[in-house]
Amino acid sequence: DGPVKRNDVVFFMKGNKTVPQCGVSGQTVRVLDYIGVEYKDGNVLADEELRQGIKDYSNWPTIPQLYVKGEFVGGCDIIREMFQSGEISTFLTEKDIPQQRVAQA
Repeated sequence: DGPVKRNDVVFFMKGNKTVPQCGVSGQTVRVLDYIGVEYKDGNVLADEELRQGIKDYSNWPTIPQLYVKGEFVGGCDIIREMFQSGEISTFLTEKDIPQQRVAQA
């Protein structure tokens, strides 16, 4: 029973939410922080087994990866598009994930 099952929102990234270690991880952290979502971060740079395991789990070749209620949502481009369209807030609301600020398109 890994972090995807134990947490409502999990973001696998390079670095952590305090110190992202790549641009796309940093962009996604800014989106999640802006809308005020509580999330668990997983640093794939600190754990090679996690890095490969999460790619295998999602069948998605790149990091970062966002999961909500056990469902793979996507990487940076998908999250950014969902944020810009306002769709991320609708999606999170449908999943009963609290947000401090609703993103407006």
